[in-house]
Amino acid sequence: MDELKVFSGNAHPALAKAVCDYLGIPLGKAEVFEFSNENIFVRILENVRQRDVFVIQPICSPVNKSLVELLIMLDAFRRASAGRITAVIPYYGYGRTDKKDQPRVPITARLVADLITTAGANRVLTVDLHAPQIQGFFTIPVDELTALFILSQYFEKKKLENLVVVATDIGISKRARDLAARLNAPLAIIEKRRLGNSGATVTLNVIGEVEGMRALTVDDEIDTASSLVQAVNALLEHGASEVYACCTHPVLSGPAVERIATSPVKEVVVTDTIPVPPQKKLDKITVLSMASIIGEAIRRIHTGLSVGAMFE
Repeated sequence: MDELKVFSGNAHPALAKAVCDYLGIPLGKAEVFEFSNENIFVRILENVRQRDVFVIQPICSPVNKSLVELLIMLDAFRRASAGRITAVIPYYGYGRTDKKDQPRVPITARLVADLITTAGANRVLTVDLHAPQIQGFFTIPVDELTALFILSQYFEKKKLENLVVVATDIGISKRARDLAARLNAPLAIIEKRRLGNSGATVTLNVIGEVEGMRALTVDDEIDTASSLVQAVNALLEHGASEVYACCTHPVLSGPAVERIATSPVKEVVVTDTIPVPPQKKLDKITVLSMASIIGEAIRRIHTGLSVGAMFE
C-alpha cells in the first residue's frame, strides 16, 4: 500500500479522511486554494511520481468551483508524473443533463466526462449515477458503486413491518426493485411529470398497493425536496400509514431542509457522498457513511481485485 496515495480537494475533506482511516494510510498533502482573483491554485506537497493516485472530490456545492478544483488537481498529478490517476467522484454533478430532451440544449454530463478525461484521469470511481448511460460518456474505465446495500442494511435493522418500497418515478424503478427484493417487500411506483426546467413536478398517480402499509420512498438524490414532499403527501392520501424516505445524494438545496422539517415524512436516510452541514442535520435526517465502501473499492482497484465482487 506504500504506492497508494489518496488526496482531497475542498469539496468533502471529511469523507476523504474517513476513507484514509479505513485504508490505514495518511491523507495526501496538497494545497488547493483560490486567489483573490478567483483563480484556483493547486500544489502537490509530496512525491507522487509513478504512484497510484486517487483524488476524492464530489462535484457538489459550489458545483462549478468543485469541478474546476478537480480538473486542476488532475492536471497537477498528470504533470507530476503520477503512475495512474483515479478521479473518485462520489457525486457526479451535472449528471441530470444526460440527454437532449429539448431542442438546442447541451449534454453537459458528456462534456464533464470529456473534461475529466482530458485533465488527466485514467479511470473514474463514482456512486449511483443519475443515469447508467453516463458510464458510456467516458473513454476510460468507470467503476460505479451503489449505496443500495448500506441503505438496505439500515432498514433491515429497523425491522419495519408491512413495508412497501416506492420508486419516486419510473426512472428509479429498477433501483427501487432491487431494494425491495433485499427487504423482501413489494414495490410501488409514483408516476410524475416534470414541468420544464424549474424543477417543479406534479404527482400524477401511485401505481401499486400502499393502503395501510409503511412506505419507503427511493431516489438517487434529494435536491429541493419538492418531489419528496409531493410523494409523501400522495402516499398518505392513498392510505399509507407512515412514510420513510432514502436516497444516496443529499443535495438539499434551497428550501429542501425546511420542506423536510414541515413534511409528515418520519425519517429521511441519506449517505455522505455530499457533505451535510450542521445546519441541515435535522433530527429526522440520518446520514450513513460511504467511507468503507469507497475505501474498499480503492483498495481493490489498487491491488487489482474485482470491484464488482463487493456487491455479490
